[in-house]
Amino acid sequence: ILELMADGANNRIIAARLAISRHTVKFHVASILAKLGATSRTEAVALALRGGLLAV
Repeated sequence: ILELMADGANNRIIAARLAISRHTVKFHVASILAKLGATSRTEAVALALRGGLLAV
């Protein structure tokens, strides 16, 4: 989900690509934001890049 967020995908697109519900995506995005201490999707992606969780 984090990789798709980095690609700019919204919840609807992520749900379709992973064949899960939008509600499940929303839950996972909220969990990612909380674990990274981010307040936005953009900040989460930036923190993940800096922390080595995502490759450029």
